Amino acid sequence: MAAIQDPAGFGLLRRAVGDALASAALATPEFLPAATPCSGWNLRDLLDHLSESLDVVREAITSGQPGPGPVPGAEAPPGPGPAAGLRHRAVRLLAACAAAAAEDELVTIAGHRLARSMIAEAGAVEVAVHGWDIRMACGDRRPVPAELAIDMLPLAPLLIPEGSRHGLFAEPVAVPRLACPGDHLVAFLGRRPVPRPAPAPGPPEPGKGLPEAEDTEYITRHDT
Repeated sequence: MAAIQDPAGFGLLRRAVGDALASAALATPEFLPAATPCSGWNLRDLLDHLSESLDVVREAITSGQPGPGPVPGAEAPPGPGPAAGLRHRAVRLLAACAAAAAEDELVTIAGHRLARSMIAEAGAVEVAVHGWDIRMACGDRRPVPAELAIDMLPLAPLLIPEGSRHGLFAEPVAVPRLACPGDHLVAFLGRRPVPRPAPAPGPPEPGKGLPEAEDTEYITRHDT
């Protein structure tokens, strides 16, 4: 576990939150009843769940005591709609990350001593996949950003080891080996990537052939 206890986890969480907020900007009122990749949840349910998850991660990072989520009525986020509530809680989480990153102390959760940055990494994975879920519900087929997914792929099997995903994530879904990094990430987390239009064919670049090893490094790291 020592290999993933790195303050860079806070940066990973910030990037995941930024991507999720960009997705939430698509969640206009007409999309709120739409189905999502999360079984049984419409988009409104998903936005509410993600808002609560951001609060849980913030509490774990700041106090080491992840709570069950906000008490209904205890706090009225500014602005109408679940997307506004999500943005409000994201601001609070990012402020907590900025404070915690200055000194990556250990906290105790369920009897285990964990670096706060490791909690941030676990939160980042959930936030990133739910950002993708939001886009799918809004009809946007873009995958998780490649650089973000590449950084998460080697962490995901460590944070979600075999036998621990019950009630959190569905079983992994098989995808083509040369699928993009974002598709590999959501497939590992139990989502089925949606097909996207193929790019228009064009003349090959001089000296450009099959992908080199560095182009598929993320797959190698994921497989191991």
